[in-house]
Amino acid sequence: MSSLFPILGAAQNYAWGKIGSQSAVARYAHDNDPSLSIDESEPFAELWMGTHPKAPAVISNDKSKKLSDVISSDPEKYLGQSVISRFGSKTELPFLFKVLSINKVLSIQAHPDKSLGAQLHAKDPDHYPDSNHKPEMAVAITDFEAFCGFQPLDQIDALLQKIPEFHQLVGADLAQKYHVGISKSSLSKNDKKKLLQAVFGQIMKTPEDVVAKYAANMVARTNQQPEVFGSVLADLIQRLNQQFPGDVGLFCGCLMLNHCFLKSGEAMFLQAREPHAYISGDIMECMAASDNVIRAGFTPKFKDVETLVSSLTYSTDPVEDQKQKPVAFSRGSGDAQFALYDPPIDEFSVLQVKFDSKKGNVATMKGVDGPSIIIVTEGSGEIAAKDEKAQKAETGHIFFLAPRTEVVMSSKSTDAPFTLYRAFCEL
Repeated sequence: MSSLFPILGAAQNYAWGKIGSQSAVARYAHDNDPSLSIDESEPFAELWMGTHPKAPAVISNDKSKKLSDVISSDPEKYLGQSVISRFGSKTELPFLFKVLSINKVLSIQAHPDKSLGAQLHAKDPDHYPDSNHKPEMAVAITDFEAFCGFQPLDQIDALLQKIPEFHQLVGADLAQKYHVGISKSSLSKNDKKKLLQAVFGQIMKTPEDVVAKYAANMVARTNQQPEVFGSVLADLIQRLNQQFPGDVGLFCGCLMLNHCFLKSGEAMFLQAREPHAYISGDIMECMAASDNVIRAGFTPKFKDVETLVSSLTYSTDPVEDQKQKPVAFSRGSGDAQFALYDPPIDEFSVLQVKFDSKKGNVATMKGVDGPSIIIVTEGSGEIAAKDEKAQKAETGHIFFLAPRTEVVMSSKSTDAPFTLYRAFCEL
């Protein structure tokens, strides 16, 4: 097998996905594999590109062969010794690369760090199927909306004081204790986090029927007194209540978490034990190969409230601090722009390659010391491993790239900028 070869990803039809051909996932999956038809009544939520056994990628010209089969045939060639030594597998990639098309809010969730992941897996393997951590990063393809981390303490307090249903749900005593405590300069940062934890825990532990009653009253207030909320927050509460009527996420998400927006090409990295949720848009997502999720709201699935409340960091960093700023990629050259999103973890980095036809149409990437997955998200062109025959690289096409392989790309696109995303592991 060549060092660069085409693969087929696996489309996932979760209820929160965009419908039919409105979904980038559906369009990429069909363009990558024309035998896959787009059902215009079905949601297409995720396109998985990796070796995860739940939905493994397969080889384009032999669908009976999984990518993991090729890797296991020559682990040194397809993973590299450093990756094998670090992660211990001769079959699996250390990351999972995805496209997500989001029409309906995903569950508010957090992921464990490695220590907690091991504990949860040992205690409850049905809900926590592996012992790994799950750091993840989202890079916006289109305008993207999400929750990410807790708002600053004083912003939560302002909402707690002016929204009656929030105040009532938390309780007058705790609301007052929080209000007084966070304003004390003598109170330590850790003690202020404990106050935030107490407010969040009170909301999460309230019975669902009580939450639903206060939520109904709050939603009514967004129509009757929108000035209490402001237009953006009022609209957000109304939209998400239509999707999950009376849900606890209307409080723990809309009123306590940062509501953030990314433009195409902007990214955010989600640390372990930080609450977040995707609301709308299309993104590239990369994560460590794990399925461990601790859920909080906007979901009918299992919520492990005790673990969630006790495990979060309760940091209140500004939204801008949570964005992953792109940096230069020194091993890219030629007629393309290279933007590297390089979070502080070992499992993955993501590279955006974008051609500007006005400046030329050929670029080169030197090899990296680890495996890569590449997908074309816009335009068309060709891609070739050095000294090998060029292959068509059109929108939706996906490739596996072996370590230490130099790649040459050329744009053939006239109606859209030839754009590729590359996920890779290099220690």
